[in-house]
This record gives sequence, C-alpha cells and structure tokens, in this order.
Amino acid sequence: MLLRAALLALAFATPAAAQVEDCMAATTQLDLNTCAAQDFAAQDANLNEAYASAKDILQGIDADLDPADQGAAKALLEAQRAWITYRDAGCMAEAYLYEGGSIQPMIYSACRARVTAARAQDLWKLSE
Repeated sequence: MLLRAALLALAFATPAAAQVEDCMAATTQLDLNTCAAQDFAAQDANLNEAYASAKDILQGIDADLDPADQGAAKALLEAQRAWITYRDAGCMAEAYLYEGGSIQPMIYSACRARVTAARAQDLWKLSE
C-alpha cells in the first residue's frame, strides 16, 4: 500500500513549470489535473502556516509548565503525523473509485486539497 501511494503521488506530481494560468477556463483533463494539484499545493502551504502558528502557541504553553507536565507541542506533532496518514489513505481510497481513469489524479488532489483546507482551519482556530 505504501509503495502504491508513493507511486500514485509521484505520478500525480505537477512540475513547477506545468502551471495552468486560468483554472476556471481549464478544459482538458491534463489541465484539470494540474489545477487540482495547484489547489492542493496552495492548501498545503496554508496548512503549513497554520501548523507553525499552532505549534508556536503550544510551545508557549509548554514553556510555562513544569517539564514533567509539558507535552502540548509533542501532542500536536503526533496528531499531525497521524492526520497526514489518515488524509492520504482516505484520499487514496476515494481516488480508487476512478482506478485507471485519467480523472483519478484530479480526484486524489481535490480530496487532499479539501481535507487539508479543513485541517488548516482547525489549526488556525487552535492558534486564536
């Protein structure tokens, strides 16, 4: 399964040079796949910012605690790692509905973008 996921992710990777200028006007499946990958990349960047913000907050909480009681930042890291595994496996399952089809990369990227956006929103709330 991990090898399959790695190969699928590699197959869906969009080179930096392969950008679609106007995704609202995309018509070919290749352009739609590229646009979905671009959307995921944007959501992933937002997630990374949200994670860094939440991590800073939790590290601040840890700094005010006795060392024996610290663990907020570590709990966030463990949760994030588990969440990434969950996201990728769930989206892989969703993409399997289109196994072998040219739409499969779009479905995988769109799922990852959607789920990542929701996770980023949760992390931003944690930072408030």
